[in-house]
Amino acid sequence: MTQILDFLPPEMGLLLTAVTSLLIVLVSGLFFLPILHRLKYGQSIREEGPASHQKKSGTPTMGGVMIVLAVTAATVLLAPPTATTLLALFIFLGHFFLGFADDYIKVVKKRNLGLRASQKLAGQILIAFVTIVIGRAILGHDTSVWIPFAGTTADIGELYYLLVVLVLVGTSNAVNLTDGLDGLAAGTVAAAALFYTVLTYGTNSGLAVFSSAIIGACVGFLWYNHHPARIFMGDTGSLALGGALAAVAILSRTELLLPVAGFVFFCEALSVILQVVSFQTRGKRIFRMSPIHHHFELGGWSETRVVYTFWAVGAAAAALAGLIAAVS
Repeated sequence: MTQILDFLPPEMGLLLTAVTSLLIVLVSGLFFLPILHRLKYGQSIREEGPASHQKKSGTPTMGGVMIVLAVTAATVLLAPPTATTLLALFIFLGHFFLGFADDYIKVVKKRNLGLRASQKLAGQILIAFVTIVIGRAILGHDTSVWIPFAGTTADIGELYYLLVVLVLVGTSNAVNLTDGLDGLAAGTVAAAALFYTVLTYGTNSGLAVFSSAIIGACVGFLWYNHHPARIFMGDTGSLALGGALAAVAILSRTELLLPVAGFVFFCEALSVILQVVSFQTRGKRIFRMSPIHHHFELGGWSETRVVYTFWAVGAAAAALAGLIAAVS
């Protein structure tokens, strides 16, 4: 590690990064939350969701700005300015701008649908294209993927480019879908980021610092976002955090471990896909409501029970991913 972290043991450097990111979120929230209240930038709750969520209408959103500020500042201050670190930040900030534009249209312009799906997808594909070009031209990445348990890599040729697109688009959207209950996305992202901090520790200091900054920002955000939430991260935060996890997976060449480390996100996205396909082909729903966290809510679970259970599952999945990486 460089600069300040040169004078610290690596473990202390990562802890310093997480604490720095956490403090930035906590302090920025003191200023940002009153501004959002004054501007009346409140969340509109969709009528199709659980009836109990209607009381959340008007809660300030776009709190993801606090997360992005913290992660970016901590990474720039404490991570080595390598091409890998800068590319991770590019992917993170690219998804932030997409999410911010979506929230801005919905909250400020009062157009409930925000960005069209085609516009959002085009932006995500553009980010993936830049990632591929820089990865190949500057970082020297080939088209191989690491195979868990096998302890080897396999060259999948041009299919690798499709994999990068799927990882970026799929993960950013999956985290976005997970962000439906107070604290759910922040807690589960923190667990996945902890796995990536441990995974990249000692092999890529830039990604390790970036991942630890994500942990600190998510934990700090929970101070404002735990139930009952005083602020939501919005697409501004969820798309950025999903993009960040995808970035670390791609840049650490562990794309195939991401569905394990991010098992909760994978299930949330899969539940939506299965629900849509089932309803369109059979006219029947598999779940009471999707994403799957709403299924448990409508089954009688309290919001906090769902969140804490999903946190536990996310932590277990991250630990399992770590075990797989260790034995492979």
